[in-house]
This record gives sequence, structure tokens and C-alpha cells, in this order.
Amino acid sequence: MDMMTAMIERNTAAETPVAETSQEQNLRTRAARWLLAGLRLALGWVFLWAFLDKVFGLGFATEAKNAWINGGSPTKGFLSFGAAGPFQGFYNSIAGAAWADWLFMIGLAAIGTALLLGIGVRVAAATGGLLLVLMWTAVLPPENNPFMDDHLVYAGVLALIAVTNAGDTWGLGRTWARLPIVKRFGWLR
Repeated sequence: MDMMTAMIERNTAAETPVAETSQEQNLRTRAARWLLAGLRLALGWVFLWAFLDKVFGLGFATEAKNAWINGGSPTKGFLSFGAAGPFQGFYNSIAGAAWADWLFMIGLAAIGTALLLGIGVRVAAATGGLLLVLMWTAVLPPENNPFMDDHLVYAGVLALIAVTNAGDTWGLGRTWARLPIVKRFGWLR
């Protein structure tokens, strides 16, 4: 009997850390999902807020007199006077163009909305990443670093959000994923 008790105690001792590790792993996984969902929501708000501020001139980055609804151009000011570096000529040439204004504003609104809702997160992350990299190239080199700035960091976070299905937590990602077209074309997830 003593031998049997010793074997049970040994097995129980060996199993306890595994159970605790599994519980800790579940806690870390849940915390990571929540953190990624929070980052998704934060970046969604960054994009949607930029759209709203430029449309209505809420006085943060855009004054009311320069609002899009008041005839202002969301691209003219920055691309005309803020662009620098090797792509300055290109950005200056498209500053204030109607097609650039519309693409930029549709992009901000769509990316922000998709991220906030947790739908089409892969598409939103890809287009948001592209927009951020383009914004990064408008001011090369960055002011405070030889190459790295917040645009590239945000683009990296968007990629992380896309590959981890962060729209499933605190969003409509799971419901969206069940749509037939999304099942057929996984990149729409």
C-alpha cells in the first residue's frame, strides 16, 4: 500500500503543474485576445476619428474653415506643405486632387469602421497598412528617427491584428466569418 500511495502522490504532483500551466496558458490566451481586441478598437478609432475631424473640422487636426464639408481638401495642406524627402514631388503633385481626397477619406472611413466592427479585418489591415506606409513615405526620413516612426508601428500592429482574427473578440468577426462569401474567400475575414 505504501508503494501505491507513493505512485499516486508522484502522479498527482506531476499532473498539478500541467493543470496550473494549462490554466495560466488559458489566462494568457484570453488576455492576449482582449489586448488585441483593444488595439483593434483603438486603431479603428484612430482612423475613424481622422475621417470625422477632416469631414467636419472638429478643431483637432482640422479647423472648421478647412473641413471637407466646407470645401476644404483633406490632402492639400499636408501633401503641399508637410511632404518632404524623396517622394515630395509626387505627393505635391497629387495634393488636393479630388480623386486623392475621395480615396483618402473613403479609406479612413472604411478602415476605421471595419476595425471597430471587427469585420473584414484582413482587408482593413492590408489597406490600412498600405495607407500608413504611404503616409510614412510622405515624410522621409522621419523627424525623430532615421527610419522608424508611428506609421510603421501601426502598420505592424494592423498585421498582427489581421493574422490573429482579433475581430472575433469584442467584434462581429465570428458572425462575419460565417457568411458564405467570407467562407469562400478567406481573405475577406
